Amino acid sequence: MAVASVATTTPRDLITGAELTPAQLHSLLQLAAEVKAHPERFRGALSRKFLALLFEKPSLRTRVSFEIGMQSLGGGSVFLDYSAARMSERETVKDLARNLERWVNVIDARTYLQSTIEELAANAAIPVINGLSDRYHPCQILADFQTLEERFGNLRGFKLAFVGDGNNVCHSLLLAGARLGVNLKIATPAGFRPDPAIVAEARLAAKETKGRIELLTEPAEAVSGAQAVYTDVWASMGQENEAAEREKIFTGYQVNDALMALALPDAVFMHCLPAHRGLEVTEAVLESPRSIVYDQAENRMHAQKALLLTLLA
Repeated sequence: MAVASVATTTPRDLITGAELTPAQLHSLLQLAAEVKAHPERFRGALSRKFLALLFEKPSLRTRVSFEIGMQSLGGGSVFLDYSAARMSERETVKDLARNLERWVNVIDARTYLQSTIEELAANAAIPVINGLSDRYHPCQILADFQTLEERFGNLRGFKLAFVGDGNNVCHSLLLAGARLGVNLKIATPAGFRPDPAIVAEARLAAKETKGRIELLTEPAEAVSGAQAVYTDVWASMGQENEAAEREKIFTGYQVNDALMALALPDAVFMHCLPAHRGLEVTEAVLESPRSIVYDQAENRMHAQKALLLTLLA
């Protein structure tokens, strides 16, 4: 099925998420909903197209959702495991990109450094997708907002609270949420706020959509009246040596029943997974009817199918 109306105005790569205008993001989410509702319409849409997955980090959701998603569209994929040695150790990232562009149609990279993904995109003549880096996680956020739209409809003015570390997920929530007109309240310890440059970029986008961004330190203040409460691990991959110290700092940022009680009665709980039960979220909240974490995980595949269709149309 043709998706040229989206693809003609969409950037070639998805590196940060900031490449998408509000209109382009809306179009992508609409396509994701259509792909989910009517998968039969898209069978064979990417026949004879091939995806390379370049992963320096372990993965469940990103790898499976991209591989199965590409196959369900009629294409194929190849997985390149760089968990033992990073991409640049055997040959330059530049050479890696220039080789892959001769064989495949799109690259999805899951890396430690954002600069690795940017170098791939700068040297590959094919689309490059950020499957996760130290600064951004745009594919996750596409699925997150698809999940919220399914439940709540139009998200302009939607009240979303993020509690925890101002990390890659937080950065991507800021960039995409601002483009959708979401009201975001971010609660982090003072020394763990999101990058000021990314916050400034998000606030600039929010001016167009009438969204609002607040940076706070008190979880209760952020969650009060929220329609969705989002958290993530306190120590991301690559920060394992900081885990014990971070656990002490973030103890008051756990999402538990008492904190969720401050949100609206129909508020939902969100997490990109994997979750550390008993740390950033309690077992009770994660397993409660308010938790939509597995809906988010399912929608990784549908949102990424829409992304692949858009980039390869």
